Amino acid sequence: MSSDPWGRVDETGTVYVRTAEGEKVVGSWQAGSPEEALAYFERKYEGLVVEIGLLERRVKTTDLSAKDAQAAIGHLRQQIDEHHAVGDLDALSKRLDALVATVEARREERKAEKAKQTDEAKHAKEALVVEAEELAQSEQWRAAGERLRALVDIWKGLPRLDRKSDDELWHRFSHARSAFSKRRKAHFASLDAQREEARKTKEKLVAEAESLSGSTEWAATAARYRDLMTEWKAAGRAQREAEDDLWNRFRGAQDVFFAARGEVFAERDAEQAENLKLKEELATEAEKLVPVKDLKAARAAFRSINERWEAIGHVPRDARPKVEGRMHAVEKALQETEENEWRRTNPEARARAAGLTGQLQDAVDKLRGQIDQARAAGNNARADKLARELEGRQALLDQALKGLQEFGG
Repeated sequence: MSSDPWGRVDETGTVYVRTAEGEKVVGSWQAGSPEEALAYFERKYEGLVVEIGLLERRVKTTDLSAKDAQAAIGHLRQQIDEHHAVGDLDALSKRLDALVATVEARREERKAEKAKQTDEAKHAKEALVVEAEELAQSEQWRAAGERLRALVDIWKGLPRLDRKSDDELWHRFSHARSAFSKRRKAHFASLDAQREEARKTKEKLVAEAESLSGSTEWAATAARYRDLMTEWKAAGRAQREAEDDLWNRFRGAQDVFFAARGEVFAERDAEQAENLKLKEELATEAEKLVPVKDLKAARAAFRSINERWEAIGHVPRDARPKVEGRMHAVEKALQETEENEWRRTNPEARARAAGLTGQLQDAVDKLRGQIDQARAAGNNARADKLARELEGRQALLDQALKGLQEFGG
């Protein structure tokens, strides 16, 4: 008979293991000595210890599922319950009990974590739905479309919920995307129609612009081109390819017209600049007639200058007032000289001036006599009043005398 703290072998070769419930038969050993029997079953015990240790580490450090862990624990517990090993089987059972508790705790943790993730996923999907529904009303077609596509990718990366909740949220999400797509399609269909209408309008504008490109009615045609440009801008944009082609034709027609006009205007400007030079020389010649010494000769000279002036033609518009003003000043000086000469030699005017002067002189003399009488009578108030009246009449007399002198008398 042989034994150790956890087992023994009796005379018949039966092997026993000691447990808290008493000895349990492990098996029968007939192939060798009792010591060899105990060593064999102790090695089987050590094997169980290793397996339990490995399972404990797997439960602690890996994502081993609770189901797989429980199956492994059950397998090991069966081996312990069958008592086919010699060692502290009760300690192994306690380790398995502890491992069961750990697995259960892990199960609850994972369940809580999954519930938390599900709740977060639900809130995330609800937020995506709300954003999608807001974007469905947007008219920022490109930005909103890109954002909706990004929301789909985000949705795909989120965990699934229970079927009912997931289906309801997806329905709202999908409906928002469809509503946006429908509005965008209608918008661009309308835009295409507007662009086609703009293309037709601009075709007509181009046709007219091209028909005007050879015109020599410079002012009227330039004005019409300005109107066509206003109509062009009001027509809106056509499709990009058509817009570029139509604009090139429209602009090209204008360029032909304005280039031709520019050449003509350049020639005209050169001619008018030369005309200005000639008229400035005539204005200088006319200005030498002032002050007028011989009215008849000055008049004849001015007529000659004016005839040459009229034969020259147009000058630049901005220079016209100045050069014409110089000629007008000479003409005015001649007219004033002629009027003065006429007044000086007009007998009727001279007679009227002499008569007026005589009347005023009589009135002045009469007032002076009345003033002397009033002062002699001591009526100074009347004398002062008459004196003021005398001042007015004397001023008129002085003016009349000056006018009479102009007639030479």
